[in-house]
Amino acid sequence: MNKEGDMMMKEAEKITATQEPKVYFAEDIQKFLGLGRSKTYEYLQDVYKKQEPFRVIKIGKLFRVPKQSFDRWIYGKEIM
Repeated sequence: MNKEGDMMMKEAEKITATQEPKVYFAEDIQKFLGLGRSKTYEYLQDVYKKQEPFRVIKIGKLFRVPKQSFDRWIYGKEIM
């Protein structure tokens, strides 16, 4: 890689490191809601089927919850 490519990679890494995640993991939802691990996964599976009260994405066995959708539900308003 040339010098310009190295600079671009470093800049991209810096941007990625400072960006807030766009999704929550199941463990994040567990902490926010104060649930146990099993209950969290049961709840996320139920929400995934309904897509209410927030969106849930399932990738294989993994759950991801879009931050904006969850925050809108938990705080009861539109989050920027």
